[in-house]
Amino acid sequence: MRRAAVLGSPVAHSLSPALHGAAYRALGLGGWSYDRIEVDAEGLPALVSGLGPEWAGLSVTMPGKRAALEFAAEATERASAVGAANTLVRLDSGGWRADCTDVDGVVGALRTAGGFRPDGDTAVVLGAGGTAAAVVAGLADLGLTRVRLIVREPARAAETATAAARAGLSAEVLRWSDTDFAEAVAGAAALVNTVPPDAVVPHLAQLAAVRCVLDVIYHPWPTPLAEAVGDRGGRVATGLDMLLHQAFGQVEQFTGLPAPRVAMRDALREATGDVLPLPLD
Repeated sequence: MRRAAVLGSPVAHSLSPALHGAAYRALGLGGWSYDRIEVDAEGLPALVSGLGPEWAGLSVTMPGKRAALEFAAEATERASAVGAANTLVRLDSGGWRADCTDVDGVVGALRTAGGFRPDGDTAVVLGAGGTAAAVVAGLADLGLTRVRLIVREPARAAETATAAARAGLSAEVLRWSDTDFAEAVAGAAALVNTVPPDAVVPHLAQLAAVRCVLDVIYHPWPTPLAEAVGDRGGRVATGLDMLLHQAFGQVEQFTGLPAPRVAMRDALREATGDVLPLPLD
């Protein structure tokens, strides 16, 4: 028996078991299981410390991603840059290595569903919450060098701006209420929205000019932003695409085997009622 799980609070809604379960079946790993475990950030270190040697890896969702990074004995460069970890992998020493495959999720979503092309050096990110730090690291991986962070309160963007700097991006922080959105997105190679759908409605005409968009919201679908971009002929990736592409790296790190991408994609489509196509490379 080998075990893995997703940790978070709340975690009952997590789609990760559908993804990992499909992967283990496709790989013929009949002795593997994947569960949901309810735990907050404060309880994560004690819980993980008590897991036996049968545990191969853990997916970590909110609110435990920073705690996972702090707990781990080792961390990848990108997890350190983001300042958070969504993946813990058991080491031969018995400790845990932290990684952030959320970066893969951003890159994979923008390339496959968003149709990303390097048509400039700048991206725009709306919001600077927990997701935004992984977003800026993903933008750096795509070869971009500048990011504009448009936020309600610039002081709250410090952690995301720091993550951008660690990833090698030059970050400009703009206050939402003072921003000329048409000017802010002019020439942007990509736009990433991490704020609620209603917040962007007053600016849809300007934002829809960007042809490669990642809207991390996927329920209910389509969002107003997705509809506006589609009407202009652009392409939209979603948080569901991110979830799929971040899971590939987790499966490979847990099992040491190539992720069965088609099987995982099909399982996620089935679990979500085929609401999105979830294209692959």
